[in-house]
Amino acid sequence: MNSIAKISREGASLFPACPPATNEIWTGAASKLRVVTVADEAPNVKTFVFQPEHPALFKYTAGQFLTLELSVPGGLLLRTYTIASSPSRPMTLSLTVKAQVDSVGTRWMFENLLPGSLVKAIGPAGNFTLERCQRPKLLFLSAGSGITPMMSMLRWLSDVATDADVAFVHCARSPEEIIFREELASASRILPGLVLGLVVGRGASDWEGLTGRLDIAKLESLVPDYLEREIFCCGPEAFMENAEAMVAQRGFAMAHFHQEAFTFASHGNVTLPTKKREPEFPKPEGSADSSHRLCFRSSGVEDVVRADETVLNVAHRNGVSIPSVCGMGLCGTCRVKKISGHVEMEHNGGITEDEIEDGYILACCSKPLSNIEIEE
Repeated sequence: MNSIAKISREGASLFPACPPATNEIWTGAASKLRVVTVADEAPNVKTFVFQPEHPALFKYTAGQFLTLELSVPGGLLLRTYTIASSPSRPMTLSLTVKAQVDSVGTRWMFENLLPGSLVKAIGPAGNFTLERCQRPKLLFLSAGSGITPMMSMLRWLSDVATDADVAFVHCARSPEEIIFREELASASRILPGLVLGLVVGRGASDWEGLTGRLDIAKLESLVPDYLEREIFCCGPEAFMENAEAMVAQRGFAMAHFHQEAFTFASHGNVTLPTKKREPEFPKPEGSADSSHRLCFRSSGVEDVVRADETVLNVAHRNGVSIPSVCGMGLCGTCRVKKISGHVEMEHNGGITEDEIEDGYILACCSKPLSNIEIEE
């Protein structure tokens, strides 16, 4: 009897033979994420692969992000990371993160999240996705760890649209700092429609690619038809600003230029309130605009709301714990269930239409239009 036959007869407990029989979708509400592997990608860059704590599948759109709740010394910290894995492989989800010099949360992840560790996460959320694409040809422009949402999209396309026309231009400081370098090279050999361009700030003895800052001459040499493409751009703020200005000056139709708006990243370190505290916001004064009342059912808190106040303002004023990161309706971290009443919600893609139909709102950008009741 050979070893394969032996495994098929006796080894059902050794390796799963097929996906688990579950239709559950991980939502982050009641199930944490369990770290299954941690891998080095580049200097100060690691990939964390997660599975749900309880059997479930991941459902997200390539390009979206998660917000992790990290138990760093001094309190809970919220950090937002774009997903690097593909939704076509729903049994695991991976985040590839880079620890900057002044990093707190990511550095804590490096030192504390090991296989078997559990971490709470919120999401997925975000609208930097291929759903915004209106042209058949794509151009991914990324720098540094900004490559992660593009990698999720590329992995997705490699599974579901292998003939997609994709130009992928990535910039790094040096060849060794190119994240996913080997996988990108492999993809460019396998996918007939993928054109790969790598640009590094400083080369090495064996580097034969482009060096220096990405400019319009380099872009035009790598992707001559870039004006015809849908551009997705992600990276440091200066990189994105330069890329946007560069193509705009050449007459690119900017309705087809999308960039990951993580402008709230500098505000991403948010310590969650753990107990009721003294008011931080001024109490609303009695007026015609103060006629609405907001009730947090689980907390037993009720307060009057000014016309210009958001649900999150009132929650913070009363010590009701609602985690938030961006404050602009983008990240979806502050999603809460509205039990009754009406709100005016001006979000930036941090909530889906299905979630709205199910009664959820984003506390940071919702202003009551009537008396309302929130589940928190």
